[in-house]
Amino acid sequence: MRQIKYIFLTITFLTSFLGLSQDTISISKNELKQKLLEKNLQLQIADKSYKSAKAEFQESNSLFLPNINLSQTATVTTNPLMAFGSKLNQAILTPADFDPNLLNNPTRTQNFATKIEIQQPLINIDGIYGRKAAHSKMEAHKLQLERTKEYLELEVSKAYMQLQLAYKAVKVLEKAAVTAKTNLKLVENYFQQGLLQKTDILNVEVRVNDISNQLQYAKSNVLNTSDYLAFLLNEDSYGKIYKPSESLENLITVEEINTTLKDSRKDIQAMDKFSEAYAKMFKSTKMTFLPRLNAFGSYEFYDKNIMGTTAKGYLLGAQLSWNVFDGYKLIGKAEKAKADFQKARTEAEQYKKQSQLELNKISRQLKDAENKVSLSQLALEQSQEAYRIRQNRFTQGLEKTTDLLQSETQMIQKELELLQSVFEYNFTKQYLQFLTN
Repeated sequence: MRQIKYIFLTITFLTSFLGLSQDTISISKNELKQKLLEKNLQLQIADKSYKSAKAEFQESNSLFLPNINLSQTATVTTNPLMAFGSKLNQAILTPADFDPNLLNNPTRTQNFATKIEIQQPLINIDGIYGRKAAHSKMEAHKLQLERTKEYLELEVSKAYMQLQLAYKAVKVLEKAAVTAKTNLKLVENYFQQGLLQKTDILNVEVRVNDISNQLQYAKSNVLNTSDYLAFLLNEDSYGKIYKPSESLENLITVEEINTTLKDSRKDIQAMDKFSEAYAKMFKSTKMTFLPRLNAFGSYEFYDKNIMGTTAKGYLLGAQLSWNVFDGYKLIGKAEKAKADFQKARTEAEQYKKQSQLELNKISRQLKDAENKVSLSQLALEQSQEAYRIRQNRFTQGLEKTTDLLQSETQMIQKELELLQSVFEYNFTKQYLQFLTN
């Protein structure tokens, strides 16, 4: 038994030493939420997805804006046709150039062409619907980003309450450890007076070790919860222990919450926007069967020297193109777009029904949690009174040691159960608010 005590004291000392070697940082829930919005990795990923979708929408501006290209081309040739054309473009043809011998066997001719080309879309119905689809997709990702913020705020609130619960459990168990040691001292005095047996001391010592073991687990839970908070805040958890500036209360505030599923919920809006994007992509694919009208133009400079502007000219035109048949490619693409749209619409409908199912479940859980808090509060009061009575009777020699230990164990258990039930109610209420927001 002495060896067990020595080992336990050694572990307790090392744990306390390691705990003291870490920095304890007091933090409030508002500070956590602020850091979360600034540093959380999941939020950064959602933000990058939104920016990617936004860039894709900006890419569709090409539907209205011109495409301008500047080029410089240099050629050297003895090809009869190319040589004659180069001289013609440079506006340097003379009557002597029409000599058949010179036409058939031209000398080395060089040409530098500077060209500015402009292409301007005019009527592209499929592109218009494609742009609308990109806009709907961008809005969907923006809504997802906002919903991710709401979810992470709920998650950090849950972790904060878990940290409050962990610290409260440590306090309860520390108080229980003091009580157990007091009972041990009392039992040892009775044993020395010959009023109790050795087995009574052993039972109380087992109880003291059991509470110490629970206390160690509670302290480890503080560290684990602190690590998770550090992960949410994207901070290094080494050498840090977070401590809530507000403590967990044993009371709850009962509120009536409307459990109607709202279409204005951001994740549901996002699903509808994705479905809308697929619908517009389907329309865009169907519109590819229609003709397109595009304008084009160019301004050109020709010279035998680089960047020369001896001869110049322009070209303007418009093109009406119609892809009548491409070997079933467009038809297959349209069928795929239709299937994708129908799939997205079905997924949105399924998501709404699952959300309503979850809402109904959590609503019932809140009622159960409220009832559990009431029963836990009553059980704690009864167990405290029972322990007080047994302790008084024990000091008078009217109760067994095992009965006292059982009563003490029950009292500590009921106090921890009350804390847990309060945590469950508060989190369930916040989760229900999140589902109805």
